[in-house]
Amino acid sequence: MTRFLHTSDWQLGMTRHYLSKRGDDDPQARFTADRIETVRRLGDVARQEDCEFVIVAGDVFETHNVSTQIIARACEAMASIKLPVYLLPGNHDSLEPGCLWDRPEFTQHCPGNVRVLKDQTEIQVTDGNSVVIATIVAAPLTTRHPSTDPLAELAKSLEPTQTPRILVGHGQLEGLSGDTRDALISRAPLEDAITRGALNYVALGDRHIAWPLNDDHAAIRYSGTQETTSFNEEGVGTAVIVDLSDPLTCQTVDVGTWLHARVSQEVANEADLNALRDTLNSFDHRDRTIIRYDLHGQVTISQKAELDEIIADFETVFASIEPSENRHDLTVIGDDVSLADADVPNWVRDAADELSGMCATSDDAVAALTLLHRLVSAEVGAEPAPQTTGVSR
Repeated sequence: MTRFLHTSDWQLGMTRHYLSKRGDDDPQARFTADRIETVRRLGDVARQEDCEFVIVAGDVFETHNVSTQIIARACEAMASIKLPVYLLPGNHDSLEPGCLWDRPEFTQHCPGNVRVLKDQTEIQVTDGNSVVIATIVAAPLTTRHPSTDPLAELAKSLEPTQTPRILVGHGQLEGLSGDTRDALISRAPLEDAITRGALNYVALGDRHIAWPLNDDHAAIRYSGTQETTSFNEEGVGTAVIVDLSDPLTCQTVDVGTWLHARVSQEVANEADLNALRDTLNSFDHRDRTIIRYDLHGQVTISQKAELDEIIADFETVFASIEPSENRHDLTVIGDDVSLADADVPNWVRDAADELSGMCATSDDAVAALTLLHRLVSAEVGAEPAPQTTGVSR
């Protein structure tokens, strides 16, 4: 039995606009470092599972222009895997003139256990006794925007084999995307090659979500990315352990430490605000959790002020917490009268009344009145200054 680890879409050097630096914390720097650190974790998993090699099905790097530091640290992480590692150029790091793969920053740091799959030549994979345990045939992308199926003709050309053969490719498989224009790879040539014994497994990359999840024997698979990259991905990053046995068996395993999560909730009263606070408190590892929230309903100005306090508190612990651009539709009504009994000058109360009348048509008025409520609440909740007595010396 031959066992290996299938991974893809590391996209090392990836940046996210919502991971902005706040004070002493730099979530983007941690996100960048952890994507590389998870490569080391993949090596740990591969060795623990007695894998004999690792296949990365495209998009090892985010772009050809990643820094020398990213390249060097990535190479060190791949060296730590201590198993043969086969890298496929994908659309983000396609095999084209002037590509990263030919830069001295990569060629000088590339460890001996790493091989870039630069053409369709079949590669023999051997064990420690030089016995061939599998062969790999790959279709590296030569452009960021390929216009033809990179695997179809290659799959059709393969003859049946007694040695397990793995085909490595990168692109969207037909039938998985709602937009048929995204589909690049046809199923039929791959399924035919598997049926006639020319292929045992197709390791795909490009889709960041592992697929399929409910079939341990599917021979055409996406591993998913090693660390989550967007709010369309549920859960943490994954990889696949593949046994080239009869029947073929696969196990999708969690390897990531970051999480993109959506929080959606109706908010109309104090109980809803408490429920939101409880929901946000329920997340573990908040320093590696990115929250996009969409709240619905209607709140008063004082409730909006309390909501802003809740969000402000959690901003200090989450890697990022922001409202959704197109789903968040909470409305604020300006008929709140909670300042009526507050110990504030009359001009403050008059300003609040004027702003309240403007809230229906002005987001700026809502923001100003909400801030006023927060300032008044903070003043009311503050402890009185200590009284000093006696003569100072």
